[in-house]
Amino acid sequence: METPLADRRCVVCTPDTPTLAPEQIDKLLQQLSGWSVAQTDGHLQLTRTFRFKGFMPGVQLINRIAPIAEAEGHHPDLHLTYGSLRVDLWTHAAGGLTENDFVLAAKIDQIEAA
Repeated sequence: METPLADRRCVVCTPDTPTLAPEQIDKLLQQLSGWSVAQTDGHLQLTRTFRFKGFMPGVQLINRIAPIAEAEGHHPDLHLTYGSLRVDLWTHAAGGLTENDFVLAAKIDQIEAA
């Protein structure tokens, strides 16, 4: 049986790390909740917007995401506004989506659901 995404670890990527094929992306996306794939600035990225009442719930979610991202060595782009937090994930070194993006998204899903 395949290890769940949230139980995997991010690996170090380089410019030689291949990005995922569309069929791989579709398969991994099915294991996430509320995430979508968007084309942005010439690359694919995973994105999810969390909605809140107010500002501080978004700050609190960032404070829960940050130590996980740091531990994985994989850092999302976080866009905080009053009432929402958009999380964008893509592997900068590889220039697109890798398994790392899906691993971190699954870990974020776990903390958001807690």
